[in-house]
Amino acid sequence: MIPQEKSAAVTLGLNEAFGVAKFEDIRDLSERPGSNRAFRIIVRGSAYLLRINTRPGDMTRHFACMQAAADAGLAPRVLYTSTEDRISITDFVEAVPLPVQDALVRIPAALRILHALPPFPGAPFNTTCMFLLNKGPALDGFFKKFRASSILPENETEELLARYQQVAAVYSRLDLAPGHNDLFKPDNMLFDGNRLWLVDWEAAFQNDRYADLAVVANMIVTNESEETIYLQEYFGEPPDEHQRARFYLIRQLAHMFYAMAFLTLGSSGKPIDWSEPVPAYSDFQQRFWTRGVSLADNQAKTIYGRVHWKQLSQNVGQARFHEALSIVSDRNTSQEGTRIPLPSAP
Repeated sequence: MIPQEKSAAVTLGLNEAFGVAKFEDIRDLSERPGSNRAFRIIVRGSAYLLRINTRPGDMTRHFACMQAAADAGLAPRVLYTSTEDRISITDFVEAVPLPVQDALVRIPAALRILHALPPFPGAPFNTTCMFLLNKGPALDGFFKKFRASSILPENETEELLARYQQVAAVYSRLDLAPGHNDLFKPDNMLFDGNRLWLVDWEAAFQNDRYADLAVVANMIVTNESEETIYLQEYFGEPPDEHQRARFYLIRQLAHMFYAMAFLTLGSSGKPIDWSEPVPAYSDFQQRFWTRGVSLADNQAKTIYGRVHWKQLSQNVGQARFHEALSIVSDRNTSQEGTRIPLPSAP
């Protein structure tokens, strides 16, 4: 079950972590071909997670962030890592469902601790929705490819890009903190019935704090009352209007990013049947949160992109979107002494 080329490295890890050469039992948890390999192993009667990273990436940054999170009680205990062999052994979390009402408090409390840690290393490429605020050739190429794909009708593509320009114009200063950066996947937040654990630190790096907050909120926060609970737990006090506005804008940026990315991935260059109905955003995200939806196939990816696009289209037409733009722009004015003009939408 262990890849032959990693057998000696795994034996070394077992010896370093436990003083043994073999495990007593093993179960393959790998999600799909091409994903990192993950195994539940039993050593001396206890369960551990053995992970073999097969995807390219900076293992030094990955393991440093994972260790920092573990030291803070946010991630499972780390027993062994090897950057050379791309292997880690950690405690195994026997997960149980985390009710949404509980998640509204537990997750922002964990993020508050995470974002207060010493700075994480930077990364060469932003894999979150904040990528859309990193001006340069990579972003230009992303937009050019999306335009050329004609996935959306031309008028809707122009509408999306106009709304994007509005957010990018006012969200000119990032609020950097250590970020997990892969929490749009509920599988990376495990509840053992007592504590919440954040796992899979492959994408961790220094990022805007609202990126983590927004992607989780887009799964579990459904109204302003829940938003207040969520943000108050994170900030330790009721959020002010500027915090609410930044949070709201990054939630919309996340809708943009996941709509564009997953429509592109799901369509695979083929036309999308827009007449096919899609579930309501809240219903889809509820099923996604409870693991009732997988993004493994192209159809699921397309639906995921479409529900984000549908929700974004509704949100940017509401008064709150324009109010949030004005609040953040006004704060920029007071800090810089010069007002940042707001691009007009069609």
